[in-house]
Amino acid sequence: MLTITNLQVYYDRAVEALRDASLEVRPGQIVALLGSNGAGKSTVLKSVCGVLYPEDGEILGGTITHDGISLTGFAPHEIVRRGIAQVPEGRRLFDKLTVEENLLMGGYSRPAGEVSAGLDQVFALFPAVKQHRTRVSGYLSGGQQQMVAIGRALMARPRLLLLDEPSLGLAPQIIAEIFEAIRRLRDEQGVTVLLVEQNAQLALSVANYGYIMERGRVVLDGEPAKLLSNEDVKEFYLGMGAGSGQRRSMREVKHYKRRKRWLS
Repeated sequence: MLTITNLQVYYDRAVEALRDASLEVRPGQIVALLGSNGAGKSTVLKSVCGVLYPEDGEILGGTITHDGISLTGFAPHEIVRRGIAQVPEGRRLFDKLTVEENLLMGGYSRPAGEVSAGLDQVFALFPAVKQHRTRVSGYLSGGQQQMVAIGRALMARPRLLLLDEPSLGLAPQIIAEIFEAIRRLRDEQGVTVLLVEQNAQLALSVANYGYIMERGRVVLDGEPAKLLSNEDVKEFYLGMGAGSGQRRSMREVKHYKRRKRWLS
């Protein structure tokens, strides 16, 4: 489905964002891409979608292939037509348009006869937003906006959905609803998902496989059970002391970077 090999990305040809980052997303899976702020997770998604240019980002090495075809040189709209859609961090709805108008924008690449069916599918997945279909999206709650943002991406009928921090700033109940919808997309519709999250435990609870990034490169990967049982992951990403089951204080973990074995 998606293979990224030794990807190198710079901003302004000076700031290294990704250094030899490699990962694989197999069909029908949810793959979690984890890491702290600045690790390069969002840059991976922008690279796949061809939208580095607004921030003067540039791929200077490595390859990105989708179904065996290199995405190098494809424009963003061409990547969407290939079956890849992204939900960016922060939702980024057209806040002066209604819910339905936002969704229709997401379906611009689909034949007119399929748009109505697409709306029905989105409203079936997110019943909470159906009643607000004529409401201006800027007046929705954060959770409702996130549902609309995911629905807008789904209107393109992607086979690969890229989600950037879908839990950010949301209440626990809303997060649970959104992650249940992500599970359903995989299990019921066969949508493949690359999920960027800082909440490692939440992401691994739905994922088939996970990668952890630090300083622009992948430093650890494995199935969720393997990652959740790893003492370094427990301490540095789940906030748990090694084997203690107790949260670590900030004073205890503030020097974590020099203690991480994988960064030596």
